Amino acid sequence: MAKILLVEDESDIREVVCFNLRAAGHDVFEAPSGDAGVQLAKTHQPDVILLDIMLPDRSGLDVCRVLKSDATTKNSAVIMLTAKSEEIDRVVGFEIGADDYVTKPFSVRELTLRVNAMLRRSQAPVPVAALIEFGVLRIDEEAHRVWVEGNELELTALEFKLLTTLYQRRDRVQSRSVLLDEVWGIQADVTTRTVDTHVKRLREKLQAARAYIETVRGVGYRFLGHPNGASE
Repeated sequence: MAKILLVEDESDIREVVCFNLRAAGHDVFEAPSGDAGVQLAKTHQPDVILLDIMLPDRSGLDVCRVLKSDATTKNSAVIMLTAKSEEIDRVVGFEIGADDYVTKPFSVRELTLRVNAMLRRSQAPVPVAALIEFGVLRIDEEAHRVWVEGNELELTALEFKLLTTLYQRRDRVQSRSVLLDEVWGIQADVTTRTVDTHVKRLREKLQAARAYIETVRGVGYRFLGHPNGASE
């Protein structure tokens, strides 16, 4: 059983989501506003927070920023719930620490799948330490740290998982559905646009190493087999 916090001002959505998550065996708390959500999060320290962007008292993005900067809640996974489809809203959410997003209207089944996937990732054992050197890129898997040209990058947990998954399968094309399964842990026919958004943001952060991740049009993504662009 996991502790889940739902911060959502629409009572009908809260009722349906809470009912289904409780039926799945989770301990669920709910808040109709951002301020109430922050207080509940600090009190209960949930495993996953479902956070609506459009709240009556403050933006969900602001709430996410507060939660990720507080020592008692920074380790809670945040899934943003938003009716906004613009890419900029998703990117801003990822920049301030959100782990995933679901666009309204969503199916409760999809939301439950994403919550369960998030919980599996957080409970997975830490892999054996490995220091990776690849051109200007350096990755410390045990410490979850990444450097490009000696400068350390700030990656979210999902961005780090995406990077290491692509690297481990370098020189092989990974489809969006495969990445959704391997990185997000979701085996379902749901939107893969979140994969594109994360890859785009990851490339921006990688700066001089961004070219290591290639887009294979109509298929997916591929990490180069060798830093100079040639296959190993």
